[in-house]
Amino acid sequence: MPHVEGHRTHRIGWLRAAVLGANDGLLSTSSLVVGVAAAGAPRGQVLLAGIAGMVAGAVSMAAGEYVSVSSQADTEAADVEREREELATAPDAEREELARIYRTRGLEPDLAIRVADQLMAHDALGAHARDELGISEITLARPVQAALASAGTFSVGALLPLVVVLAAPPARAAALVTGASLVALAGLGAMAARAGGAPVLRAAVRMTFWGALAMGLTALVGSLVGTQV
Repeated sequence: MPHVEGHRTHRIGWLRAAVLGANDGLLSTSSLVVGVAAAGAPRGQVLLAGIAGMVAGAVSMAAGEYVSVSSQADTEAADVEREREELATAPDAEREELARIYRTRGLEPDLAIRVADQLMAHDALGAHARDELGISEITLARPVQAALASAGTFSVGALLPLVVVLAAPPARAAALVTGASLVALAGLGAMAARAGGAPVLRAAVRMTFWGALAMGLTALVGSLVGTQV
């Protein structure tokens, strides 16, 4: 029987951006809606603030992810290009550098040299990118994927508080948005943990705690400002 391993490392690129986007969309929009509702604003103004926050946040998340991950991709490309030049100008030094890496990982000196020779004969640049720089196909930066995942999940997360505001009585909108958002944050944390193979309960508690803190603070600010304006 073949031995099949279900590793999750290939999900790192999109999972991080997706979890960040969904969490930020749900939490920031809920906090914004709760703060405006706590100030005593009518339903129309609460919805307007929430929709504006959703659109601005989705665009901001996409731009931020694209720029930051593009910077990572540029750095990776520059390092790979430098390795390409060093392989062309000093192949013996690069061979010894690769062998030294393998020796530090536990290979005997002669075996380390043979492994370095064989890997460099097969794909010298790939071997140095993977073992010297830590760059592989799995962890390669993908700016467009990160931007789309972040913006899409931000918008999905932001829809929940808007739907609750539409369905809830105005007097109870802040409380219902808070409750629904905390339940959703706990579920989101559990789903992300399960997808990444991490402890589910710890992730759910962590997401819920920070969500409650953010919405509590914005509700406090909204109620204080609302009494003064």
